[in-house]
Amino acid sequence: MKIIKVVLLVFLLVSLGSCSREKQLGSKQNPVKMYFVPSMEAGTIITSAQRIADYLEEMTGYHYKVAVPTSYASVIEALGTEETDIAWLATFAYILANEKFGAEVALTTIRKGLAKYRGQFVTQTKSDIKTLEDIDGKVIAYTDAASTSGYMYPSALLKQKNIKPKNSFFAGGHPQAILAVYQGRADVGCTFWSPPGENGEIHDARRAVLDTHPDVVEKVRIVDYTDWIPNDTVTFRKNFPPAMREKIVKALIDFANTAEGHNTLVELFDIDNFIKAKDSDYDIVRNTIKALEADVSDYIQ
Repeated sequence: MKIIKVVLLVFLLVSLGSCSREKQLGSKQNPVKMYFVPSMEAGTIITSAQRIADYLEEMTGYHYKVAVPTSYASVIEALGTEETDIAWLATFAYILANEKFGAEVALTTIRKGLAKYRGQFVTQTKSDIKTLEDIDGKVIAYTDAASTSGYMYPSALLKQKNIKPKNSFFAGGHPQAILAVYQGRADVGCTFWSPPGENGEIHDARRAVLDTHPDVVEKVRIVDYTDWIPNDTVTFRKNFPPAMREKIVKALIDFANTAEGHNTLVELFDIDNFIKAKDSDYDIVRNTIKALEADVSDYIQ
């Protein structure tokens, strides 16, 4: 009888150990979950994201699951519940995730050799809006409440200049804000700006709708810009295993330095490369918030 009990106990322990191993982070049963903000059409993002995940799986041996939630806020909240492990977050979204959940930036994106970018104010080419002051009394399409270039910085700049729009709304993303202006639903749109390419091709938010609206550059023009902003991030949830994090970070940098990887990242978010980052790199954003006599917690809903 004792022998049977011992055998059963050993079997139970082995079974439990096996289940534990199967559910280890990075296994098929518990893949590393990687979320992307919905800054463009979700299907387009998923296609590029899956290529990244496939490369990471090959290089790190971990399994991955990619997804594009419906809002920036959903991605931020997922970091707090361990629903996701890695999030490709816009700058201000990272600030919120760090403040609320202790999320930690690992990489800053590089575009055209720059680790920073600006927000832009756009309007229809035929509009009589020529300066920021002309926005007073007009309707603005922002992107998302957690977007740095599409809401935080432009709204702060207007507040500093005492410019008061008639109304504003969140369009749901950068392409959507561009289309709101293009279609006449808003007088002004606030989106990200990146420098033009070597041949003059645009790389700002208008590029995202060129395929469906090829005349967008002729019909939507830039009015002005915000101050410079640190680029968006690759962020890990709090308490993500450090050894796994280092392995994934190295693999992402290696991916960016391959021809296929570079092309994939350009297609995804117009990213050329990454640099390793630390939280203090984003203090300039926190200082901007303080200059508005606000606190990061004021923006956490």
